[in-house]
Amino acid sequence: MRIRNRALPVGKISLLIVLLLVGLLVTGCTGIRGSPEGGSGAMIVEGTIFLSPSLAQAGGFGCSAPAAEGKLVALNAETGVQRWEVPLGGAVPSGGFGCAQTTTPVAIYGSPALYEDLVYVAGYNGKVYALNAESGALRWVYPREGNIDSIVGGIVIALDKLYFSCADGNVYALDAATGDMLWEFATEDKIWSTPAVDGGTLYVSSFDKKLYAISAVDGSEKWQFEAEGAFASTPLVDNGTIYIGAIDRYFYAINAADGAVKWEFQAEKWFWTRAVVFEDTIYVGCFDNKVYALNALSGEKIAEFDLESPVRSWPVLAEDRVLIATEEGKIYTIDAVNNQLGLFADLAETIYAPLSLSEGVLYVYTQEQNLHALNADTGVRMWIQPID
Repeated sequence: MRIRNRALPVGKISLLIVLLLVGLLVTGCTGIRGSPEGGSGAMIVEGTIFLSPSLAQAGGFGCSAPAAEGKLVALNAETGVQRWEVPLGGAVPSGGFGCAQTTTPVAIYGSPALYEDLVYVAGYNGKVYALNAESGALRWVYPREGNIDSIVGGIVIALDKLYFSCADGNVYALDAATGDMLWEFATEDKIWSTPAVDGGTLYVSSFDKKLYAISAVDGSEKWQFEAEGAFASTPLVDNGTIYIGAIDRYFYAINAADGAVKWEFQAEKWFWTRAVVFEDTIYVGCFDNKVYALNALSGEKIAEFDLESPVRSWPVLAEDRVLIATEEGKIYTIDAVNNQLGLFADLAETIYAPLSLSEGVLYVYTQEQNLHALNADTGVRMWIQPID
């Protein structure tokens, strides 16, 4: 398939990136905004919820102290009752996004990950923590001494390795059991996204406008794809294709074998969230307040849904329904069989964190620092647990 020449002038690309940064960092070093922004999603394993309820104050990506003490908590998934909590902290590196270094509790944006008896979380202070999933006892920290640059994305586990990306532009692979560094891979700009792994390949998007395919074994590069704008979103890998949106307002389908573009779709604003797939349809939210249903094979638009608020949270698939949240706190359901839209729940709280689904329950963590458990079929609230 031939792709037309649609390169944007450098000035427009720069403006798009500046607008994104302004939207995330505006007033972040002055404390003008009092409400926190950003937060991790919940991970649910065998009846336990792992969540890091640490939110950055007034800027979204750590320019000032977190609004709540950085910590990892474990809760009973059925009742919301807390089982344990462990405070996390340390100096925020002075690199990051241009604010002075501080020695405050750590903001955490990426969702936790679990492997065998350990639960992992990465902090904006440039540290990765491994804790015993049963007790919360700290097993190891990476790096052992000092900090690397800010970590915004989450952690993925595969092949007995832990993978994460960093604002220093590097992708790191650690031994999941010991925390020993195995290899690192350098891109040409900061990375905010969470890597995606499929088989023996790691897919990582960067602000250098590139998507990389890297060997998950040794970190060697397999291929790279370059867009016209920076990538801040996390890839979805499905059936030999990578689906990802960029700040250039395009959503791409890329051949996982060689990095060739299969198709592209243009929206009015940039894409931030990860997509989900149901059979041959891709669903992806956009900052233009819309969710797009696209043919996974051709990129043809099947339907669009105007939710009247930007979509930043990762959606989830509940059998044949897509559950997707807007910033203003409304959760919608899209019937993936007939593409009918319905209001699922209105929490009246701000939602940035990814949605989480387990055993017929939808878990939603809000900027007001409440964890909601909703019946995934009816939307009825089962419980709400304040976490501060």
